[in-house]
Amino acid sequence: MATDNPVPYWNPAPGGVFTEDNNEKRQVAGKEQAIASSCQPPAANLPLPPSNRVALVSLGCKVNQNELEAIKHLFLAAGYQVVPFPQEADVYVVHTCTVTHISDRKSRQLIRRATRANPEAVVAVTGCYAQVAPAEVLAIPGVDVVVGTRDRHRLVELVTKARVGGVPVNAVRPHELGETFEELPLVEISRTRAFLKIQEGCQEFCTYCIVPYARGPLRSREPQAILAEVRRLVAAGYLEIVLTGVHTGAYGRDLPGDSDLAGLLRQLVQVPGLRRLRISSIDPLDFTPELKAVLVGEEVICPHFHIPLQSGDDVILQKMGRRYTGRYYQELIASLRSGRPRAAFTSDVMVGFPGETEEQFQQTIAVLKAAALAGLHVFPFSPRRGTAAAAMSDQVSPEVKKERERRLLQLGYYLARQYARQFLNATREVLVERPRPGQPGFYEGHTDNYLTVAFPAADDLTGQLVRVRLLELQGGLISGRLEKNVTGEQENGFGKRK
Repeated sequence: MATDNPVPYWNPAPGGVFTEDNNEKRQVAGKEQAIASSCQPPAANLPLPPSNRVALVSLGCKVNQNELEAIKHLFLAAGYQVVPFPQEADVYVVHTCTVTHISDRKSRQLIRRATRANPEAVVAVTGCYAQVAPAEVLAIPGVDVVVGTRDRHRLVELVTKARVGGVPVNAVRPHELGETFEELPLVEISRTRAFLKIQEGCQEFCTYCIVPYARGPLRSREPQAILAEVRRLVAAGYLEIVLTGVHTGAYGRDLPGDSDLAGLLRQLVQVPGLRRLRISSIDPLDFTPELKAVLVGEEVICPHFHIPLQSGDDVILQKMGRRYTGRYYQELIASLRSGRPRAAFTSDVMVGFPGETEEQFQQTIAVLKAAALAGLHVFPFSPRRGTAAAAMSDQVSPEVKKERERRLLQLGYYLARQYARQFLNATREVLVERPRPGQPGFYEGHTDNYLTVAFPAADDLTGQLVRVRLLELQGGLISGRLEKNVTGEQENGFGKRK
């Protein structure tokens, strides 16, 4: 029987059907199970153990990596000492991924590694795999706390209860329609570049993708909160800020008024002192005329756009639930390139989707070549339990998928080198990120269009923007020479002067 004021829940069944019955069991990645929490208040006046060491580890995307840094900050603020994983610790936090079946397996391996590192420690598991399969995670001997992709801010509290009371805690809750963006502490994880998460969740339900089930519905951060964070980061000396999210291009659709990514960017580029603003990924159908205009018209926005293609064949795209065509993708790239002629365009591509023929795979190759991309991320199709594609017939054999992956990786290497060659002998600004490992006296960083550059320098230039002449392609990077005049006005390689 429904309650008087039912809360609409995000039901992660294929197709994203919503249910409003608070008392019914909710599906988790297509598997029906009740979400129960055994969180009980700790016994009164029981002190915590004197040793507070925590080791943390994460799998998966940059969003996961950045969330782990925020979680680490929560433990630091609670007085914990962070030690490298898998050194002996009193608490282990494993931030999991579930984008492929291999991610699931690697997540379980890391969890078991944590339980073996110190059998007396509390092991807390969070992230996407924990969200969609909490029962599987709790079934692993030694797991004490399970938190999914919400309520991460409660991790220290839940770990404390587990350490005091010794009772395993399943704190996974289903996502709800209308839930707000979870504010986690922003932690700058390098001396040069800050990552700022602006939204969470996805409502696209591509037929192969587990992410909407793991991450829940779209939740955007309030624009004023983002603007305040950017101002703080710039004041702290950060020269580049990377906007991240699960479906970044959908930013603002859940907020009142006319908030969108284009409007947010127009505000952010006005922040005094911000030198670079980078956007992690934008889906093809998210490019409104307003967004195109700000991306090509604002030099503060880095000329590197990651736009997932997935497939160049229209039939496969339709089966994937991707509502565009190969021609649309090519025209989109051409349109953006006309505004920023030498910008870098990179993409995600999936091989071996059910029913993909050699002819359809060749069509993908043709679109990639025509678009003249600067790099590829290649993924073999991985059937995810509960998604529509997992039940499709004509599954492609692992051998064929592996061979197509090899061919696309080879194409991606060729396209990346072709793109990089046009900048040889040019002088470009490089944000120096670190000393180059294994090469004393060398430093490395990235140009605004994300070319990796290494060069020798007598002084530590980490965190600075310097001008480097690009000399030679060496594998996946360009070797260069630091210019003596690093502040002079020079061509920036995009037809405009700084």
